[in-house]
Amino acid sequence: MTSGATIQLPQPTAILWDLDGTLIDQSAAIIRCYREVIEEMGDNQADDDAIRRSLGGVMAATMGLFVEADRMDEACKAFRLRFPEIMFDGLILLPGGKELIERAYKARIPQVIFTNKHGDTARKLSRYAGFAKYIPTCIGSADTEWHKPQLALTQHVLEKIEASADGSVIIGDSPTDIAVAKNAGLACYCVATGAYSLNELLDAGADAAFGSLIELGQAIKLLEL
Repeated sequence: MTSGATIQLPQPTAILWDLDGTLIDQSAAIIRCYREVIEEMGDNQADDDAIRRSLGGVMAATMGLFVEADRMDEACKAFRLRFPEIMFDGLILLPGGKELIERAYKARIPQVIFTNKHGDTARKLSRYAGFAKYIPTCIGSADTEWHKPQLALTQHVLEKIEASADGSVIIGDSPTDIAVAKNAGLACYCVATGAYSLNELLDAGADAAFGSLIELGQAIKLLEL
């Protein structure tokens, strides 16, 4: 486990990209939507930091921390109705992401966006951000019966891009992404651009961690063909 941009990482055979906190910062809209729904459900105790730290899994996992079980379906439906109305508000494309995606594309490395965000929403974001030009495959929740970090989903994702676990990497920002890697035998390169610090990511088992995608881009070897 290491951190910093002075190391050199080998060229991967495939890249599985996380979305939220890795390629984009959509936390303003996400946290706002959770807070609005939680307050509608009658719970005013959740603050922004508590919501932020709960992100990374499927919506129900976060919502379940703040909403009573008998109102979960109602809360999740309310989130899905509200979020498309505000999803681009405050959206930030994290520096270095699109450039690294383009470099991998030119090196003919298979790539996929692989997220616990709802699949339709993730694909809209990918098109909006310009990622879809280089990464046509984007798989999110509700696209399959599985979710990260389940091995079956990772295997399905690898099959979609005709890649094997050997030599593939997941690039993410959370312990969920690290768990994906551990379960499937991938390498995991993390960036501390989400809710977790470098030390937290390394302690969770990341193979390497960086302060930004710019630093990761400087460390990873990609040969253009």
